[in-house]
Amino acid sequence: MSTIVSPSVLSADFANLERDVKMLNSSSAEWLHIDIMDGQFVPNISFGLPVMKAIHKHATKPLDVHLMIATPDDYIDDFKEAGAEILTVHYETCPHLHRTLQRIKAAGMKTGVALNPHTPVDLLKDIIHDIDLVLIMSVNPGFGGQKFIPQAVEKVRALKGIITEAKAETLIEVDGGVNLETGKLLVDAGADALVAGSFVFGSDNPVETIGKLKAL
Repeated sequence: MSTIVSPSVLSADFANLERDVKMLNSSSAEWLHIDIMDGQFVPNISFGLPVMKAIHKHATKPLDVHLMIATPDDYIDDFKEAGAEILTVHYETCPHLHRTLQRIKAAGMKTGVALNPHTPVDLLKDIIHDIDLVLIMSVNPGFGGQKFIPQAVEKVRALKGIITEAKAETLIEVDGGVNLETGKLLVDAGADALVAGSFVFGSDNPVETIGKLKAL
């Protein structure tokens, strides 16, 4: 199976968002990764529901939505309405994570759980069957273009072991500092999906770059 590529729209040209979304539509990317930041959980503010609705209007591929916000439970239905097909919340922001995942499923979306670099994968053992996707952060969340944290490779390998042992079908996605070199290490360790922002949009040929990531 080829690697799932989910380009991060955070690195797109916001003055030409429709153009860039249509470019992603024409590419071999499976998903569009949407980073939602509130300036509280992470030290940055990205875009909110109105911009996401605009992206959804032009996108022909599933929206892979990553909530880097302090109170995700307050907005589950709003993001479903805005077009999210996968909704990923941070382990660190959900004191009742199992209940949050149930609410996401009840709203008709796939469930994702993101882990910050310092959060161990073992914490997901008891609920791995309730999670469609685990997002391993290979940078500290909040800003694009950061340097890849090498320990993420071992986290992917450990998480793959947990998923295999549990006979779960959970996918592993990685976000942060992904390029052809780090992407190969991650895929070899067991990653199913790669998020790439500046590496895709900063390249001379984003469509070709997405194709190279898929081939890893």
